[in-house]
Amino acid sequence: PLSVQRTVIVLIKELPSFAHGFPTGVCRSPLGMSGGQILDEDISASSQWSDSTAAKYGRLDCEEGDGAWCPEITGEPENMKEFLQIDLRSLHFITLVGTQGRHAGGMGNEFAQTYKIKYSRDGSRWISWRSRQRKQVIEGNRNAYDIELKDLEPPIVARFVRFMPVMDHSMNVCMRVELYGCEWLDGLVSYNVPLGQQMILYGQNIYLNDSVYDGAMSYSMTEGLGQLTDGMCGLDDFTLSHVYNVWPGYDYVGWTNESFPSGYVEIMFEFDRTRNFTTMKVHCNNMFSRRVKVFQKVVCYFRSESDWEPTPVSFSPVMDDVNPSARFVTVAFHNHMASAIKCQYHFSDIWMMFSEITFQSDTAMYNTTLSPPKTGLPTRDNPIHKVDDSNTRILIGCLVAIIFILVAIIVIILWRQVWQKMLEKVSRRMLDDELTASLSIQSEAFTYTNNNHPSSAPSEQESNSTYERIFPLGPDYQEPSRLVRKLPEFSQLSEDTGESSAKSPQASAQEGVPHYAEADIVNLQGVTGGNTYAVPALTMDLLSGKDVAVEEFPRKLLTFKEKLGEGQFGEVHLCEAEDMEDFMDEDFSFDISDKQTVLVAVKMLRADANKNARNDFLKEIKIMSRLKDPNIIRLLGVCMSSDPLCMITEYMENGDLNQFLSRHEYFVNSGADLRSVYSNLQHMATQIASGMKYLSSLKFVHRDLATRNCLVGKNYTIKIADFGMSRNLYSGDYYRIQGRAVLPIRWMSWESILLGKFTTASDVWAFGVTLWETLTFCKEQPYSQLSDEQVIENTGEFFRDQRRQIYLPQPALCPDPIYKLMLSCWHRNAKERPSFQEIHRILLESRP
Repeated sequence: PLSVQRTVIVLIKELPSFAHGFPTGVCRSPLGMSGGQILDEDISASSQWSDSTAAKYGRLDCEEGDGAWCPEITGEPENMKEFLQIDLRSLHFITLVGTQGRHAGGMGNEFAQTYKIKYSRDGSRWISWRSRQRKQVIEGNRNAYDIELKDLEPPIVARFVRFMPVMDHSMNVCMRVELYGCEWLDGLVSYNVPLGQQMILYGQNIYLNDSVYDGAMSYSMTEGLGQLTDGMCGLDDFTLSHVYNVWPGYDYVGWTNESFPSGYVEIMFEFDRTRNFTTMKVHCNNMFSRRVKVFQKVVCYFRSESDWEPTPVSFSPVMDDVNPSARFVTVAFHNHMASAIKCQYHFSDIWMMFSEITFQSDTAMYNTTLSPPKTGLPTRDNPIHKVDDSNTRILIGCLVAIIFILVAIIVIILWRQVWQKMLEKVSRRMLDDELTASLSIQSEAFTYTNNNHPSSAPSEQESNSTYERIFPLGPDYQEPSRLVRKLPEFSQLSEDTGESSAKSPQASAQEGVPHYAEADIVNLQGVTGGNTYAVPALTMDLLSGKDVAVEEFPRKLLTFKEKLGEGQFGEVHLCEAEDMEDFMDEDFSFDISDKQTVLVAVKMLRADANKNARNDFLKEIKIMSRLKDPNIIRLLGVCMSSDPLCMITEYMENGDLNQFLSRHEYFVNSGADLRSVYSNLQHMATQIASGMKYLSSLKFVHRDLATRNCLVGKNYTIKIADFGMSRNLYSGDYYRIQGRAVLPIRWMSWESILLGKFTTASDVWAFGVTLWETLTFCKEQPYSQLSDEQVIENTGEFFRDQRRQIYLPQPALCPDPIYKLMLSCWHRNAKERPSFQEIHRILLESRP
């Protein structure tokens, strides 16, 4: 049995993977027949030879009882409808099944040569599984001991599954089975949609019907699931046949606007219970040369009980007539509660095609099981499943446990408050004054900081607003600068961080000032949050004058497309600008034809913003206007003649690098030339290094370098930008301290997190993480296996340098020399990290 089990594991690893909202390879785990997670009472059967061949013995790779489930045969075998039924207790996405016969240590030789599968989501309506070629019969076993694994193509979403052996006169049958998959996180139980249609293209028939839909099909499709939830994304070119050797257009469900006078296709989605929805992702074809485009607008209505909410959510994606690649469009649902959603997708061209629609949600606090309906007396085809009355006891037990946990939390909070006060008193006696340490409050928008130009005295803003006293993680992370020098563990701190051990009297009097702030600090209350600029001395002169190195741009030439973010004093909008080339400097030009519109980002200050916010806005414009590099987003123009004040910056047509790589990751899975793919990724990384080399030459520190802050243009052109924190899409990338300060800790160096020290060397650290993101196609967050608190704990391991720190792993596409470069960016000693000049040179020299 052990060798057989190992064989099963190897086979599962070698089989192809599905991915419906799950990481590749995850949704193929055994669901508990062989492991015992599925209880005996959840396994039933139509009949059995004897008590020793009952349903509970039909577990894969187990030899209990007489070694398998064996149905009783009382009539003609071809007329029998025997089945082994499994109740998974909740909806699951099932991608694979395994079967085995009865061996019983050599005493048995019964197995099913073929079988069928039926499944149900509610226990009342049973659906016969069919392959993509519409075949119901599955090839089974050829002997009684080997395990036979079969992919379900298409996979199914079900709570109840029946294995139905196909029997004949030649032999008796017995079965042991297992299901493989994962929990169905979408909670979607059906979608209702108009029938897909047929396209005739150059004499070729393109069938865009939902051929695997398991509900009713007449003029429309109702009460079922199909290709929109089968985990397979369609190809960029829908005219090509898929890997299953079926007809062109197979992976898509499509409609023409000629059949919809209203101008939209309406799809209704029904869910297992009321849920709290955050986003919907729709995989759309965008082959505009064939008159197929992403939907122009979607309007979604929500039903939580019996009534539909009167106010819908509306979203309009950016139209793309440049890149014909299929892509996911993400629609934010802003935590609407609903058990059903009705969406109207508006045409932007003649055809509209979808291949996948997924939902992200959290379940509301309701009963988490679906009870089978009452169907009267039990029958062979529909046996009554005993409802587990232990659910009530479990619920009561959970409530009692929650009460105990809440009491424990209250006790811990009170204890920590007393303990912190005791520590503060001890600290005062040791150091004669209060010793505090705090994480620096990161800006909530694009921040450049400088550390290399000393000044004679810190500014008032520097001591009052850059740092505040906070205790994010308790006493373990309260490490004041004077205290750490007295501890043996921290004896080398000054040398490693580049601080001078001998201080001038003036410096000694200013120990409370953060030691990285060695330039004039300019604290700006930006549009979407607080910006902190540490500006070189020669640049400070720019702030005293009134000149702005960009021209006034007419507001009437801006067309609103999408809101990217917002804050207390303003918003960031994605807009189309007309005639922008007429307002540009001679050293800068767009790669567009005359009179063609261009995408821009517009930072807009609210008309009711206070005087300080207005002054800060003007200072930010002056600083940004001096940044001119091919790999840095440029300030293109301003609107300052009237309120609201606006600054206009570049915005690349392919959006940010994080989303761009996430959309194109499946190119590798589809067998693309890996050498060419890696070459493109390294070309993009080289451009990021070039832009950072320019910033470092001006003594600026970015402080938020990541793929979310890099924009992608034509031919994989990259420009470093500042929109990551202002977008709700990336709120999870930032760690919030006591509800106020936010930090991108997964990209920050250890000294930035623990000491508040931001330098070019800390930007180099962030570049290493950004390079790792790029070479992994942004499939996951850095250190995704660690919680935010564990990430901060890991920086403590870097500080102690006892070889217990965790590094990001080497990506699959990453050559050894490039991974060595990444590791050098994460060197514990900041002085030993490479400069951006060195990084840029290494990436250029190593290009394939």
